[in-house]
Amino acid sequence: EKLVQRKGLAHCVCQSVGCFVSNVPLTEVVEPVDYEEYVSSHPPGAEPGPLRQLLEFPSDDLELLLQERECATIEPPKHAALWSVRYQRYSTTQTPHNSERQREKQKGLVKQTFELDEATIDRQDEQDDSKRHSVSLDDTPRGSWASSIFDLKNSTPDALLPSVLERTAAEDMDRRNAENRQQGRHADLLGLYPAPDEDEAVERCAIPEVPKEHSGQRIMVKCLSLKFEIEIEPIFGTLALYDVREKKKISEDFHFDLNSDQMKSLLRPHSPHVAISTLARSAIFSITYPSPDIFLVIKLEKVLQQGDIGECCEPYMVMKESDSTKHKEKLEKLRAQAEQMCTRLGRFRMPFAWTAIHLLNIVSSVGGLDRSDSDSDTERKGTWNERKKKGFERMSVGEDMCNFTNFRPATLTVTNFFKQEGDRLSDEDLYKFLADMRRPSSVLRRLRPVTAQLKIDISPAPEAPHYCLSPELLHVKPYPDPRVRPTKEVLEFPARYVYTPHTTYRNLLYVYPQSVNFSSRQGSVRNIAVKVQFMAGEDPSQAMPVIFGKSSCAEFYKEAYTQVIYHNKSPEFYEEVKMKIPANLTDNHHLLFTFYHISCQTKQNTPLETPVGYTWIPLMQHGRLRTGSFSLPVSVDKPPPSYSVLTPDVQLPGMKWVDNHKGVFNVEVKAASSVHTQDPHLDKFFTLVYVLEEYSFPYRLKDVIITEANVEAELKASMAALKGALLDTCVRFLHQLMSKLILLIVHPPVIAGQIVNLGRAAFEAMALLVNQIHKNLEGNQDHHGRNNLLSSYIHYCFHLPTTEPVSPPYATLSRATARPTSLLLSRSKSISNSNPDLASTPATPDEEVQRIIGSKLLHEELALQWVVSSSTVREASLQQAWFFFQLMVKSMSHHLFLSSRLDMPRRQRFPDRFVDDIAALVCAISADIASRYHKDVELVERLNSSLAFFLNDLLSLLDRGFVFNLVRSYYKQVHLHTAQNPNSLTALRMDFIRIVCSHEHYVTLNLPCATLSPPASPSPSTSSTTSQSSAFSCHVQDQGVVSMFELSVPFRQQHFLSGLLLAELSLILEPDGEGVFFLHKKAISALHSLLCSHDADPRYTDPQVRSHIAQLYLPLIPIVMETLPQLYDFTDPSPQRVRHASVLVDDNDPDNGTISQSVAMAIAGSPLPHSKANHFTLPSVAGRQCSTLSAECSRTLLVCFLWVLKNADAGLLERWISDLSVPQINRLLDLLHLCLSCFEYKGKKALQRINSLTFKKSQDMKARLEEAILGTIGARQEMVRRCRERSPYGGQENVRWRKNVTHWRQNADRVDKTKAEVEQESVVDGNLATEAALIALDTLEVIVKTVVMSELKESVLVGVLRVLLHSMAGNQSALFLQHCFSTQRALVYKFPEMLFEEDTELCADLCLRLLRHCSSSVSSIRSHASSSLYLLMRQNFEIGNNFARVKMQVTMSLSSLVGTSMKFNEEHLRRSLKTILTYAEDDLELRDSPFPEQVQDLVFNLHMILTDTVKMKEHQQDPEMLIDLMYRIAKGYQNSPDLRLTWLQNMAGKHSERGNHAEAAHCLVHSAALVAEYLSMLEDCRYLPIGCVSFQSISSNVLEESAVSDDILSPEEEGICSGKYFSESGLVGLLEQAAASFNMAAMYEAINEVYKILCPIHEANRDFKKLASVHGKLQDAFNKVYNQRMFGTYFRVGLYGCRFGDLDEQEFVYKEPSITKLAEISHRLEEFYSERFGDDVVVIIKDSNPVDKNKLDPNKAYLQITYVEPFFDTYELKERITYFDKNYNLRTFMYCTPFTLDGRAHGDLHEQYKRKTILTTSHAFPYIKTRINVIHKEEIVLMPMEVAIEDMQKKTQELAFATHQDPADPKMLQMVLQGCVGTTVNQGPLEVAQVFLSEIPEDPKLFRHHNKLRLCFKDFSKRCEDALRKNKSLIGPDQKEYHRELERNYTKLREALFPLINRKIPQLYRPLPLPTTPTQR
Repeated sequence: EKLVQRKGLAHCVCQSVGCFVSNVPLTEVVEPVDYEEYVSSHPPGAEPGPLRQLLEFPSDDLELLLQERECATIEPPKHAALWSVRYQRYSTTQTPHNSERQREKQKGLVKQTFELDEATIDRQDEQDDSKRHSVSLDDTPRGSWASSIFDLKNSTPDALLPSVLERTAAEDMDRRNAENRQQGRHADLLGLYPAPDEDEAVERCAIPEVPKEHSGQRIMVKCLSLKFEIEIEPIFGTLALYDVREKKKISEDFHFDLNSDQMKSLLRPHSPHVAISTLARSAIFSITYPSPDIFLVIKLEKVLQQGDIGECCEPYMVMKESDSTKHKEKLEKLRAQAEQMCTRLGRFRMPFAWTAIHLLNIVSSVGGLDRSDSDSDTERKGTWNERKKKGFERMSVGEDMCNFTNFRPATLTVTNFFKQEGDRLSDEDLYKFLADMRRPSSVLRRLRPVTAQLKIDISPAPEAPHYCLSPELLHVKPYPDPRVRPTKEVLEFPARYVYTPHTTYRNLLYVYPQSVNFSSRQGSVRNIAVKVQFMAGEDPSQAMPVIFGKSSCAEFYKEAYTQVIYHNKSPEFYEEVKMKIPANLTDNHHLLFTFYHISCQTKQNTPLETPVGYTWIPLMQHGRLRTGSFSLPVSVDKPPPSYSVLTPDVQLPGMKWVDNHKGVFNVEVKAASSVHTQDPHLDKFFTLVYVLEEYSFPYRLKDVIITEANVEAELKASMAALKGALLDTCVRFLHQLMSKLILLIVHPPVIAGQIVNLGRAAFEAMALLVNQIHKNLEGNQDHHGRNNLLSSYIHYCFHLPTTEPVSPPYATLSRATARPTSLLLSRSKSISNSNPDLASTPATPDEEVQRIIGSKLLHEELALQWVVSSSTVREASLQQAWFFFQLMVKSMSHHLFLSSRLDMPRRQRFPDRFVDDIAALVCAISADIASRYHKDVELVERLNSSLAFFLNDLLSLLDRGFVFNLVRSYYKQVHLHTAQNPNSLTALRMDFIRIVCSHEHYVTLNLPCATLSPPASPSPSTSSTTSQSSAFSCHVQDQGVVSMFELSVPFRQQHFLSGLLLAELSLILEPDGEGVFFLHKKAISALHSLLCSHDADPRYTDPQVRSHIAQLYLPLIPIVMETLPQLYDFTDPSPQRVRHASVLVDDNDPDNGTISQSVAMAIAGSPLPHSKANHFTLPSVAGRQCSTLSAECSRTLLVCFLWVLKNADAGLLERWISDLSVPQINRLLDLLHLCLSCFEYKGKKALQRINSLTFKKSQDMKARLEEAILGTIGARQEMVRRCRERSPYGGQENVRWRKNVTHWRQNADRVDKTKAEVEQESVVDGNLATEAALIALDTLEVIVKTVVMSELKESVLVGVLRVLLHSMAGNQSALFLQHCFSTQRALVYKFPEMLFEEDTELCADLCLRLLRHCSSSVSSIRSHASSSLYLLMRQNFEIGNNFARVKMQVTMSLSSLVGTSMKFNEEHLRRSLKTILTYAEDDLELRDSPFPEQVQDLVFNLHMILTDTVKMKEHQQDPEMLIDLMYRIAKGYQNSPDLRLTWLQNMAGKHSERGNHAEAAHCLVHSAALVAEYLSMLEDCRYLPIGCVSFQSISSNVLEESAVSDDILSPEEEGICSGKYFSESGLVGLLEQAAASFNMAAMYEAINEVYKILCPIHEANRDFKKLASVHGKLQDAFNKVYNQRMFGTYFRVGLYGCRFGDLDEQEFVYKEPSITKLAEISHRLEEFYSERFGDDVVVIIKDSNPVDKNKLDPNKAYLQITYVEPFFDTYELKERITYFDKNYNLRTFMYCTPFTLDGRAHGDLHEQYKRKTILTTSHAFPYIKTRINVIHKEEIVLMPMEVAIEDMQKKTQELAFATHQDPADPKMLQMVLQGCVGTTVNQGPLEVAQVFLSEIPEDPKLFRHHNKLRLCFKDFSKRCEDALRKNKSLIGPDQKEYHRELERNYTKLREALFPLINRKIPQLYRPLPLPTTPTQR
C-alpha cells in the first residue's frame, strides 16, 4: 500500500515509523483498540491519585433519580421519574462554555501592567504643560555639555537588579529563569480567550423544561370600588376577556362584589354562609395570544325587580345623591322598594349595565393618559379617541405592541356604563358593540350613559402572587395565611390551539344557556329563569353540589339560575355555569334544565316560581363525554323515570312538548378536562385499551360490540386511525398516549390465551404521531429539531412500564362502565387530592423487577421494529430518529438499573441479537445519511446529529470498543460517497465527531495514559519525574516520540476519538483541499470547544493530568506548522495604521511613521525582510497561493496550538524538537512569531473602539454567504431561522434558540460599553496576551535547549532572537518583559558571537528595542531593560576591547526613537541612562579598563540627543517648528552620516504622516544622495551615481549632502556607515521609496529623474524584472501627467514680537496644500499661537505694508500673512513651460501692495500707485521642510500710469484668451466683452484713456509710458473687434438683440477713443526715421 504522508513534516519521520503496520491514509479510519480488552488487561496503578480517574469511568456514572414533581398547589403532588447520567455536567452538551460563565471565572484576574495603558494617563497631563513652554530654540545651545551632564549626574537611577553583575553558569541561569517563569501563571489559557461560538455548538443540548401547565402572559385586574350617584341596592359585577377578531370569549367569568356592608346585609337571608373564596376582588387573567382586539368586558347585574331594564336604570341616569333635597322622598321610596325586592327575589338577578376596556390602550399608552382621571367621561374618551386614531394606524404592526408582560400598571376610573338592552344580550350582539366601540363615531356614544365610578387596577401579574386560588379553588403556593382575601386565577379559553400536555388534574364543565323561545307556549310565561343542575341520577336528591358559587356566597351549589329578563317570552342569556364534575362519569350523569316563570309582583297565593318546562343532556354516551352546542326540545311535564339514559330528541310516549317537540332551547356545553379527550379517535383507542386491560368483554361501542374475536383488529384499526385525531388533543394527552403505546409494545396482551403481538402497529402509530407533532409544531423545537414536548416526555415522564404501573406520570383517563373504576385510577398513586374518589397503592421495587423480566424489553423491541420497518413508517421514524434513539437509551439505562446489571462487564449487559440490531441500525442510518445528503439537507442534518448523540449515549452503556467500531462504520459509509458536494459531507462528519467527542468521559475514552507502542526496553519515564506504575510511566522511545506527534496509525488507534478529530482538522486544513471557510470554522471551533471543556473541568486541574490530556493533541503542533502559510497574517499592520503604501509602520511602535526598513529592503530585493512573519518559508510553500483562514479562525487555531504547547510535557517537546530539521524549527519559530502578533495586547483605547463581536460577525457573514453559495446551509440554521419566523407563541415562550442567536445583537446595538466592562475586558485581554507570550517564551527556551545539544545552532538561534525581538516590539506586560529580558540576557550570554560578529541587523534591532523599554513609564521594565543594555555593552567590550558597534547602534536607535515616537518620555530615559552609569561604576571587574569611561562618553552623548528631544516635545503641536528642529538636529549630524540618515528618515516619516508627500520624497532623495556620496568614496562603480551631483536634476537643494571632505570621515572606520542603507540595495530601496512618494505627490515628472539614476543600476545587475516594473511605473507616471493637478499655495508669514524668541522679525515663505485660502492659514496660525500665548496676545496685521517695529506693543505677538505667487523673469519663462515647471524648484515669489502718496490704499486712477515685492528664499521649494527663510527682498514701485498700462495689458490678454479659446466658451466671452465695452463701466477702459491720454504729460519721463499706454489701447480696440466677430458667430437667434447692443456700445467706445489713441507725442518720433513700436516687457 502506498504510504500517504503529510508534506514537509513527514520527511524526517518516515524511517522511524517503518516498524508499524502499513500506513493507513488519513482519509480512512483505523481499526480502534479493543477498549474493554485494553482496560481489563491494563489495570490502573495502585495509587488512586488524580491520574487514576483518567483510566476508567467512575463507578457512579449512572444513577436513577426520582424527582418530586413540582406542584403548583398546596394540595399534594404526583411524582415523575427522571433518569440522569451523573457526570453529564462535565460534558459540553449541557454546560455551555458561554461568555457569561467565562465572565464569572474571569472576575478574579490580576491586572497586568501595560505601558500602553500607563502612557495614555501620563500624556493627558503633559499636554497641558507643553502649551505653556516658551518657543525659543536656543535656550541651551547644542554642545553646552556642562548643563546636561549636571542634569544627568543629579538624577536618580532605577533599582538595580541584584544578580546582573554576578557571573553564573548558564545552566543555573536557565534553571532560575525557568522557575521564575512558572510563578503566578494562569492555569487555564482558554478561560482568557473568548468563549467558543455558540452558533457552532452542535453538541449543545439543553435539558428540556419540566412539563407544566400552560399559561400565557398574565395580567392582574383588581376591582377597587364601584360608586353610583345614588346607592339604593346591591350591584354585582362580572369580568371576562373577549377577543373581537376571533369572536371568542377567551376567559371564564370572574365575579366580584364591591357593595357596602349595608347593601350586602339586604341579601344576607339568601346566603347565610359566605365562603372566603367568593370574596375575591382581584383576578389574574392569562392571555396566550395577545392581540390588539382584546377587551375586558365588565357586566353589572342587580336583583330582579318589576319593570324592564330601561325603567330600572332610569333613576341612576337622572338622580344624584347631591340633589338629595329635591329627590329625597323619591330616594326613600326606591330604597324601600329595593329592600322589599331583595327579600323576596334575592335569588334572582337581572341585567343592568355593561362597559368594556380596550386592553391595547392600557398596554400601549405608557405616558399618554392621566390614569386617575376621575372627572367626567369625556376626557377619558377624548384621549381614547386620539389614541385610537394613532393606535389603529399602527394596528398593522399589531401583535408586537401587545405585550402584556411589561407595561406600566394603570389605575382606571370607568365613568360611563351602557344600559343593557333586553333584546341584545347575546355574545353576537356584544361583539358588534365592541367592534363599534372602536370606531371614532360610535353609536354607543350617542346613548345616554349610566354614570358611575368603577376604579380598576390593571398591572402585569407578579411572578408568584401570594394568596392565589386556582380555577379549581385549590390554594396556589405561596399561600401563607388561609384567612386572607384571595386572588383568583381565571381559567383561560385560548383563542387558538395551545400545544401543551396536561400535567395536572382538571375536570371542569361550563354550561352556557343561550336562548329559549316560549312564544308559542300558552299561559303566563314571561319572566323566565332557567335552573341548571348536575344530576348523578334521576332522583332530585341526586343533584350534586358541584356548581361554583359566584360572589359573596357559598363555595358550591346544587343549582344555578340564569338572569331574568322582565316580560320577555323568548329571552337571551349570557350566563356561564361552571361545574367541577367527578372523574368517573356513568351513563346516569346528566344535566337537568328546569324553566320557571318568576312572579315579580307580590300577589296573594301566587307562588314565587312556577315550573314551565324541563329538558336535559345525558353526559356520557358510548364512553364519551358529550359537549358542544345543543338545540333541545322542552317538555311541558316532568320527564318520566329513566329518562336520563335517553336524549330529549327521542319522542317519548305520553309526553307533552313545547312547540311540537321543536328545539326551542339553545345551550352550549364546554369541558376543560384532563380526563376526557373529547376526540372520537383518541376516545376509541383509550376505550379499547381499557377493555383489554379490564378484560371486560363484550363491550358496546357506538357502532360495534367488542368481543375477544374482533378486539385485535379493532385495536389495530384504532391505532392506525390515531393520525386522524386533532393534533391539539393528541398533544394534550401526549403522555398518556405514549405510555399506552409503550405498554402495548412491552406487554403484549393475552387474548383468549394467545399472546397478541401489537409491537409493529404500536411502533407505527408512535412514529406517525411523533412525526405529526414535529411537523405541525415547528416553532417549539430546539436547534436539533427536537420537539420540546417530546423530549421533556422522554426526560421526565417515560419509564419502563410494569404490569402494575409505577406512578403514572400525570393525570390519567377514566372510562365509564357499570363499575366506577378506571383504567389506572383505582391502583395508581394518588393523582390529586382535589379528586377524593381516587385512591392508590404503590408497588414495591422487587415486584417491579420481577414483572419487567417477565415481559419484552422496550429497547430491544424498538431496535427490532425499526430495523424491519419499511416505507412510510421507516421514513417517519427517520424523520424523528432522535426520539426513538433517546427512548432506547432511556429504556436501556432503566433496564440496567432495575435489573442491577450496572456492575456487570459491559459485554454481558445486553444480548447479542440486540447488539446486532443496533449495528444494523447504525449502518442503515449512516447509509441513509450518505445517500440522501444532497436531497434532504434538513433531514440529514437532524439524522446525523441524532445518530451522534445516540452513539455518545451508548458509550456510557455498551461495550465501548463496539461503539468505536460503530463510529468507524459510520465513517466508512459517509466517506464512500464523496460525489457531489464533499464539503457538506465533511460538515456532517465534523458535526458527528464533535457530538461524539462531547462525551463527559471523552478523555478517558482516548486512553490518555496508554503508551503508543509496546516499549522495547524499559527506559526511564520522561513524562513524570515521580516514577509510577505501569499504566502511567510513558516508556517512549524516540521513534515513539515521533509517532506521538504524528497522526500515525498507533496514535489514531489508541487515541481513537482525538485521532479522528485531528485527522478531520488536518484534512480540512490541507492547503490544496477545498477547505472552504465554514469548514475551517467548524473544525477549529470543535477543537477549541473541547480544549475549553478540559480547561474548565475540575477533574483535570492537576498539571500531570493536563500533560496526559495534552498528549491526545500533540499532532496539532505539526498540523498548525503545516498550515502556517494559510494563516491570517497578524504581523501586517492594520490598514488604518498605514497611511500609504510606501510608508509602512515599523513594528517598534504603533504610532510610528518611519519608513519601515523591511519595506525598503523588500523593494530593494534583499533576501530577508526582517519584520515579516515567514522568514524561512519552505520551498514547497513559497510559490503557492493557498486558501487562507480568516483572522478569527487563525486566532482560535493559534490559541489551541498554544494550549498544547503550554500543557504538553516539556521533556517530550524537547525530544521531539531535537529531531526536527532546521527548516522545520524555523517554521515553528515563525509560528511563535505569528502567535505573538496575534495575541498582542490592544490597549483600553482599542477596546473602547471595537466592539468585540462586530469583527467576529462580519466573519460569520462571510461564512453564511459561502454556505448559501455552496448550498450547504445547515438545516439547523435554516430551522432556527424558520422557528423565528413562525412560532405559535408570540415569541415569548421558549426563547431558548433566541438567546444563542441574538446574544451578540444586543452588543451590536449597544456600542458604548460601560467603563467597568472595558476595564474588565482589558484585564482579560492583558492576561491573555501575557500568558500567550509566556508560552511562546517557554517554547523558545525549549528550542534553545535542544540547539545547545545539537550542532545546527547558528541559523536557528538567529530565528530565536528574531522572535524575542519581535515580542519586545509589541505591547507587552511588565511581567512578561521581565522574563523576556532574562531570556534575552541568557541568550546573549551563551552566544555573544551571534550579535557581535555576524549580522549587524540583529544588534541594531536589539539596541532599538532595549532603548525603547529604557524609556518606559513602568520602572520595573526600565530596570530590566537598562541592565540588559549594560550587559550588551559589557559583552561587546569583552570581545574586542571596545564596543563601537553597540555604541553606534544605540546612538542611531535613540535618534530614530526620539524622532518618531510621540509617546517618548525623556524623563524616564534619563533615569535609565543614570542606571547604566551606576552599573558601570559598580562593576568591579572592569573598573580599571577603559570601559567605564567609554560608557560615560556614550551616555553623555545620548543625553545630548535627549536634550534636543525635549525641545522637539515642546513643539509637538507646531509641525513647522518641529520639522525645523529635526532639520537642525540632522544638520548637527553632518559629520555622522548614519545619524544624519536616521534623522532624514524621521523627517520623511513626519512629512508623510501629515500628507506632505513631496517633502517626504525630497527627504528620501537627500538620504539617497547621502548614501551615494559614501558609496562613491568606498568603491568606484561605473553604474552607481557619483554622489550628490547626479541628483541635481531632481532638486538643486541636494548638493548640501556632499561629504565635506575626506579627512573628516572615512567610511572604513568600525561602526561608521554600517547601517543597512549604506549599500547598493539600500540605495535602490531609498530611490524606490522616493519615486513612490513623488507618485503620491503627483509630481510625475520627478519620478522620471529618480528612475534615470535607478535604471543604470538595474541594467548593470541585469535585473530585467525590476526594469520591466520600472518602465511600467514610468508609463503610468507619464500617462498621469495630463491629469488636472494642483500643487502648493504659498504665503509669506512675518513673525514680530519678543514672544517668538529667536523667530522674532523672521520672514518665511510657507508652502500650504493647494487651494488653501488666506483665511484658512491665518486662522490656523492665529489659533495655534493663541493657544500657546493666550487669546489676547496674538494680533494679525491685516495689511501687507512694511512693519514698523517701534509701533508694536512689546507684550503682543504679531503675525503678518500675505498670499504670494511664484515669480519668474522673462528669460525664465522660456524654460518653464508646463504647469509642473512653474511649480517646481521655486525660489522667488512676488506680492503686490496698492497705495497712494497720502497713505490710503486706494485712490483715483491718477493717484493709484502699486508696490511689487519680490522675495527670494534660501532653498528652492519643494524642500525637506515646508517653510523656508526669506533671504532677500526687492521692491519695485509702479507709478499710476504704469499701473494703468499693466491693467490694460491684462484686459487685452483676457480678451485674446477668451476669443481664441478652444473649444469656444460663449458665456466667458460675453462676460469679458461686457466688462470691456459695457456702457457704464466705472474706472473702465474709457475712463483710463480719458485720465491718462487726454493730454500729453508735462514730464518728459512719462512720454514713453504715455506712448506705451496709447499702443495698448490700440491693441485693445482691435481685440474687442475680434471678440465681437467671434461672438456673432457663436450666438443663437435669441441673443441677436444683446449682440446689437454690444456692437452699439463698442462703436461708441471706439469713437470716444479714436482722438485719444491717435494723438502721438511729436518729441518721441523726431529722431526716428521710421516709427516702430517699443518692445513690451
